[in-house]
Amino acid sequence: MNKKTSRQKFAIASAIGVMTVAFVAEVPTEAASIPFTDVPIQSYYYEPIILLYNQGIIEGRTATQFKPGQEATRAEAALFIANALELDTVNVKDPGFKDVPTSSKYYGAIAALYEKGIIHGKSPTMFDPNGTLTRSHIAKMIVLSFEFEMSSASTTKFTDVNKLQNVNERRYIQTLVQNDITKGTSNTTFSPNNTVTRGQLTTFLHKALLAKGEDFELVDVQ
Repeated sequence: MNKKTSRQKFAIASAIGVMTVAFVAEVPTEAASIPFTDVPIQSYYYEPIILLYNQGIIEGRTATQFKPGQEATRAEAALFIANALELDTVNVKDPGFKDVPTSSKYYGAIAALYEKGIIHGKSPTMFDPNGTLTRSHIAKMIVLSFEFEMSSASTTKFTDVNKLQNVNERRYIQTLVQNDITKGTSNTTFSPNNTVTRGQLTTFLHKALLAKGEDFELVDVQ
């Protein structure tokens, strides 16, 4: 299946500081498919992975393995988010990271998100593309990337989040709650300091797209 030809096209426009998403959904001409043998149909991340894979937003670690339980890297998160936003990753300004050469497939995505202030390096010259991200980090990235209106509430239903010293960190997570992007790792915990997995990252992205009006439809699976 050619993911590019079946991808739903949308244009992102900013108005009064709030991003709105308009799109035209193309009618699928063939059933959605998934090549990953490690993504069981009963898993919570099955639908997000099959939808975003067929939209060309995410990719597996190998041709047949998505590795949903493995930690997402900083470079992978940048690539997936840039793809979801359909950013221009060609005409970009060099962010100057010595560990992200222009030959890297992640270079354009990292440069585009860095220019928008969504991501930062570990230092002025190092990005640490193979490093991991916490669930709290991803919450901030999702809010900034999709330009969700920041919650004014600094208290959440998550007891572990309410213990965080950084008020904005709590507000980013509460913003995800208010937009139905997360329900936490339990009814009372978000696990903000846990590293985010590839399955969790994909689920966050899928729900963020839905919250912004990306009306994906799961078609028959082959």
